[in-house]
Amino acid sequence: MIPAAGAALLFDIDGTLADTDPLHLDAFNTAFAPYGYHFDQAGYSANLQGLANADIARRLLPTLSYEEGMAVLDRKEAGFRELARTALEPVGGLFDLLDWADDLGLPMAAVTNAPRANADLIIDGLGIRRRFKAMVIGSELAHGKPHPLPYLEGMRLLGARADVSVAFEDSRAGIASAAAAGLLAVGIRTSLSNEDLLAVGAHRSAARYDEPDLLAAISRRVAR
Repeated sequence: MIPAAGAALLFDIDGTLADTDPLHLDAFNTAFAPYGYHFDQAGYSANLQGLANADIARRLLPTLSYEEGMAVLDRKEAGFRELARTALEPVGGLFDLLDWADDLGLPMAAVTNAPRANADLIIDGLGIRRRFKAMVIGSELAHGKPHPLPYLEGMRLLGARADVSVAFEDSRAGIASAAAAGLLAVGIRTSLSNEDLLAVGAHRSAARYDEPDLLAAISRRVAR
């Protein structure tokens, strides 16, 4: 298979490269307990997963100033990084897909709403920084996910075309961002069901990256 000109793979990080959602849930519950919140998995998926921290602060801590709200989220992120340092596991089949893409010369980027410190910890903890030609941090742009800008920026940095590229996501906000950017959006089922992912715009979903029908679908998208 020969990739088309402008073909690329773009990956969200949390819940997509590594199954970090249980760690985020624990960190959120610790940081938000003083404000009367306790989230179960459904509440996390509906109100927190994939959103930028500024949006979470506005939604859940409206009585706090911007600075106070972001300080709460900073404490949450510090708690997450403490947990993640010893508990990172790649999503099944990830390294097989990365090897396949490298063998074909397909460029790859990481596109996330996570703070840069979290993104760096996960990318380096998995030992995959060299795989990515670009890393886009949503909070460093004018708009984060669910706006399409993070994925548009990822494609710009790679010189990629949406019509021959694939994005991998696990959250509602991320799927919306990738689909709005014109990418084929694959939902990774680390926390949401196939039905949930398709409902927000995913073209298909997978539990692992090494599912044969998934690789076939990716190949059809990126082929010349």
